[in-house]
Amino acid sequence: MKVECPTCSKAVEWSEESPFRPFCSKQCQLIDLGEWAEEQKSIPCGGNNKDAEIQELPDVEDIEAMLAEQEDSFFRD
Repeated sequence: MKVECPTCSKAVEWSEESPFRPFCSKQCQLIDLGEWAEEQKSIPCGGNNKDAEIQELPDVEDIEAMLAEQEDSFFRD
């Protein structure tokens, strides 16, 4: 079976004789790795949106205030 090299589009035989598959060469493999390292490529996901607002975690004082508002039975159940 032949596949296309993701970097240069050259046809690559998908077999044990092609040690860099799906890439045609070590050079194409390293080019691809460099693109990932420089964040030119990424896998989209809902939690990795750079434009989304960053939610701040509550302060310790806020957490203590919320806990103080709970009834004693909340902690015993």
